[in-house]
Amino acid sequence: MAPNLRLNAVAFVSPQNHPILIRTFVKQDEFAIKYHYIAHTSLDVIEERVSSSGKSAECYLGLLYALEDVAVYGYITPLKVKIVLAFAMADTVIKDVEVNMIFKAMHMAYYSAIANPFLKLDVPVDAAQDHSPYLQVGSAKWKHFRRRIDEISRVTTRVVGHSSLP
Repeated sequence: MAPNLRLNAVAFVSPQNHPILIRTFVKQDEFAIKYHYIAHTSLDVIEERVSSSGKSAECYLGLLYALEDVAVYGYITPLKVKIVLAFAMADTVIKDVEVNMIFKAMHMAYYSAIANPFLKLDVPVDAAQDHSPYLQVGSAKWKHFRRRIDEISRVTTRVVGHSSLP
């Protein structure tokens, strides 16, 4: 029987620890600030794990911590973009393989968005290391990325979350 896996939020954080996107999938907007807090507190745990592991090539960091009713998992891309997923706690065990697969889908969605040659038309040439365009995730150029993240969340909840067919 598959666990009832429900993604509550996802956060993408730049290598300079600036939020790129924090997307919540809970009904109440009052919990949105909670997931901003979770994303920022996860950065400390991620930095600790990365510094203690040395030059490990492993992107998946596993369970970072559990907080109240949320299990927080981490992933760091080769370019040091951090992805944080917050799942609703359940009475069942969440398999690392499933979480890693979700992270890889999120990573590919981000990679596809930044690989778009039209995304950075308004960026000066000398700002190659400046990630400020990525902070403008609310712009229309990032619409496909946000839709892709929402689609991954829906598929995760629908496919992995159901233990039997209706």
